[in-house]
Amino acid sequence: MHFASTLRTPSIFAAVAALALAISIPTRASAEAMLLIEADTGKVLHAENATYPWYPASVTKVLTAYVTLSAVTERRLTLDSLLLVSARAAAQAPSKMGFKPGTSVTVDNALKMLMVKSANDVAYVLAEGVGGSVEQFADQMNATSRRLGMTQSNWVNPNGLPAENQISSARDLAILGRAMVRDYPEYLHYWNIPAIKFGKKVMRNTNSLIGRYNGADGGKTGFICASGFNVMASATRNGRRLIAVVLGSPSSPVRGAKTAGMLERGFNRNGVSWLTPSLGTVETLQPIAAAPPDLREQMCGKHRKRPAAEDADDDNWVSADNSSADTNSPTAFMLSNLAPSNIKNSQLVAPPGPVNPIVVYTGPGKKSAETQIAAAREKQDKKNPKGTKPKLASADTTATATATPATNQTISAAQPGAFGPPTDRFAPPSQRAMPAVAGSNSFMSFTAPASAGPAPLTAMPAAPQRAAAVPMPRPRPKAKTD
Repeated sequence: MHFASTLRTPSIFAAVAALALAISIPTRASAEAMLLIEADTGKVLHAENATYPWYPASVTKVLTAYVTLSAVTERRLTLDSLLLVSARAAAQAPSKMGFKPGTSVTVDNALKMLMVKSANDVAYVLAEGVGGSVEQFADQMNATSRRLGMTQSNWVNPNGLPAENQISSARDLAILGRAMVRDYPEYLHYWNIPAIKFGKKVMRNTNSLIGRYNGADGGKTGFICASGFNVMASATRNGRRLIAVVLGSPSSPVRGAKTAGMLERGFNRNGVSWLTPSLGTVETLQPIAAAPPDLREQMCGKHRKRPAAEDADDDNWVSADNSSADTNSPTAFMLSNLAPSNIKNSQLVAPPGPVNPIVVYTGPGKKSAETQIAAAREKQDKKNPKGTKPKLASADTTATATATPATNQTISAAQPGAFGPPTDRFAPPSQRAMPAVAGSNSFMSFTAPASAGPAPLTAMPAAPQRAAAVPMPRPRPKAKTD
């Protein structure tokens, strides 16, 4: 009797049951989608609309980087491989680097521009260089996402610009972020660079958490009108890494604030964890069969004081409706502090401090041995056109002469999809001269093959004596005619 009456008495278990029921009921898809997981275990710490289909926008570029790094690890190309900017790539809408067709860029520099600047043209450069074409690269993206368990995703382009069939979800994007951390830890520096410098222009990372949130160490932002402001973000404290996904925020500042707030509560949630029913792992979240929400009117409608733009990843404005952004939902019951509704409580340092940008450039890599050799060879060929005798090096006790390599082959940008090992672009070692480091004031010279042996030293012949100059007769002036 006492036990039965206890069950009928309101208790903390009723609150927990209510919370579990609230979490099981999906909220309307027009609200933001939010998800927080542990990177190591995949454990879900918070989920809201996490399995609704969503347009990923430029968060797509994380998968583009993942597929590119897969090609690097499989030795289909190297970080120093040169890729060409095609006319199709150059025609992509902003945000972009704005390179002209025919420009070459290394995979290493392209990845930095992709993840920091969110360059849409560079995404196409990587896709065409790795896959041979954008369509073939999209096939690789789809195969990769299926292998990773991203069951709600479909990809048609590498940059996330508007496409009806470019669909993912917070669940799938969290799985992707976890795979990036797990599979390519040696390349994670690409997604936490605070800024890059191209020429005189410095471009900050579009992820506002980098340098502003304690522990932020990676991620990627995205925005198109249909999706709202998206982000996948990573942060680590005391060896514990969390991955947060926020989709559909009304502006970049609100997106950053909510992401930081969710991460902060995730790092400090031990006090309420016993009240929270287990949500399982990210892979066990059940997908919802629905069409992705179209937020074009909300994001880019005439009611906005300043219409959002397709390249608004780095936009720092706050819209008039931010102050009334509603983050309360049944899912947030008893855990509403996971999603702060204003920027003041976001745990973000504002404004961001000064940064030391990473220099990026077009053309061959400056630190690669193979590209240094190629540059020196090209310089040598220009100085000594075909059929001319190369000039001797400056006087040296070794009597080593500068010579054109046996194989007069220069590096050219590889055709898309046809990459081989780096040495494939050179003649075999037996057919070419090996580079030798010259004096401290020179860049690099090529020594003659050992089989040729040093040229014999002979006495210089005496200069021939010139005959005395004979004055030439002056021509007579011609007679004038009528």
